[in-house]
Amino acid sequence: MTATYTVRKAPWRSRNGLELPDRVPRADREAWAALGLCPDADLFTLFRENALAAPDREALVDDLGTLTYAELYADVLRVAGLFAEAGLGARDVIALRLPNGRRAVVAELAVYALGAVALPYPPGGGVRDTLGLLGRSRAGGAVLGEPEDLEAAAGLPWLRAVFTTAPTAPPGVRGLDGAAPGGTFRPAEPPAEAGAPARFLVSSGSEAEPKMVAYSHQAMAGGRAAYVRALAGFPAEAPRFLVLVPLASSYGSLGVPVALATLGATLIVRERFDAREALRAVSDHRPTHVFGVPTMLRRMADLPRLPGEDTAGLRALVSSGAALPVSTAAACRERFGVPVVTVYGSSDGVNCHTADPGGDTAGTPDPAVAAVRIVRPDGTPAAVGEAGEIQARGPMTPLCYAGAPELDARYRTSTGWVRSGDLGVLDGEGRLRVLGRLKNVVIRGGYTISPAEVERELGADPRIAEAVCVPVPDEEFGERLCACVRPAPGAPAPALDAVTARLRARGLERRKFPEYLLVLDRMPLGPTGKVCRRTLAARASDVLGAATPPGTTVHVNRGAEDVTHAREEVD
Repeated sequence: MTATYTVRKAPWRSRNGLELPDRVPRADREAWAALGLCPDADLFTLFRENALAAPDREALVDDLGTLTYAELYADVLRVAGLFAEAGLGARDVIALRLPNGRRAVVAELAVYALGAVALPYPPGGGVRDTLGLLGRSRAGGAVLGEPEDLEAAAGLPWLRAVFTTAPTAPPGVRGLDGAAPGGTFRPAEPPAEAGAPARFLVSSGSEAEPKMVAYSHQAMAGGRAAYVRALAGFPAEAPRFLVLVPLASSYGSLGVPVALATLGATLIVRERFDAREALRAVSDHRPTHVFGVPTMLRRMADLPRLPGEDTAGLRALVSSGAALPVSTAAACRERFGVPVVTVYGSSDGVNCHTADPGGDTAGTPDPAVAAVRIVRPDGTPAAVGEAGEIQARGPMTPLCYAGAPELDARYRTSTGWVRSGDLGVLDGEGRLRVLGRLKNVVIRGGYTISPAEVERELGADPRIAEAVCVPVPDEEFGERLCACVRPAPGAPAPALDAVTARLRARGLERRKFPEYLLVLDRMPLGPTGKVCRRTLAARASDVLGAATPPGTTVHVNRGAEDVTHAREEVD
């Protein structure tokens, strides 16, 4: 293909008026394309080429069985026809909230066949994400599975068509099964420009609300695919990927746009993660690579061998979404006898990986994916070995934050560099060492929790005067969330089960619930008079200790500690 860059000078604009400017200078995009780092094709065109080249190759293996590329292609056209018949088309944003499986895969590829933009986000309790993401993206269509999501979507002004995978569709909602009345759908040639937006990657919330990061077809098929190709043990032909994380997550975006559309790989998924079933999938379906967060990989490694287990096809395990503990990497290498690749990255457009988890670096940045630089607080380049903020820019760099120019102003420089909010250094050999996070987030088993969101809800309780949430180190999940609260004068000290019950009633997702509660009669303050989070986090870690089970409430009164156990079990 000819290396070109086809984004217009004006920002891309959706049918409902959402503008998505490209924050990277055009000259940089053109230079990457000229080097062959960004294909001049949209994701559906690439997927169709794979289907025509190898129609009988296994494309998808899920809980229902196997689909070849020819079968998957036919089903994509069927669903694209349903979308088109409902009035959806190019320049629409179409939201997808579906569990892992063929419906999620087919629906996303059908969005690309229309020339529309996909907005996948993971299923879970609560409707806040549905209301917030669909509203801010001005989504014209949606495919939803849960009744509460369908009810919430009914009040959104921009939606023109809603589909469901439920057996019975409510009034005004269409089913995703059945043939399109207009016959076989014929995509445009091409459905979208290569530089146009293709998919929003949704962060799990380093802000109080999840961020939507707009990626072009070229960024997904170029930079993000390059990071997957560079993984240890990548085969010359027909890679097979077992993806354990939700396909709708940022990490899971390597599934549909990269594995199927770009690489022509076989994608193996399960609707829900179960360590024993995942291990069985490794043996039965012989993936070359397994993608998961550290918790998943450790639970698999800790299982005894299955009868007749065969993992000979496995080339590498890939860990991302959270820091990989050294003990987990060692257990995985011993159990499976293959390299363990740890990926440092984010939905914002940062990536670096290494197949040496025993070392203390994140690896050497790949300019075919994203170059990395270290910057001082004043914006000047840091010296070799000097700590500063990690910034990234390259072929995988996204266009912008969707519907949030204030985030572009905060996290993108005027020359397109992504500000990670992480602290790191580059050594004399160009290797990146990540020192910590500048952002205030807690990462539990690969899921990012915004303490600000939980604190906001706890602060609405009149019985609580102050609430600050901090991470507590955990061997299994990396971190767990601890809520540190000071009761209001005269109010009884709360217990963890009462706190989580209130959060549930306010619609907060269960996975965001604090798993420890630290009750204090006073908060530690810093020099500016603000609560010192660092002191609180250290105190919580010291008081709770590694052996304290989740679900524990600890009362700290001027140094005295009274430990009681909450009645609620914590997943």
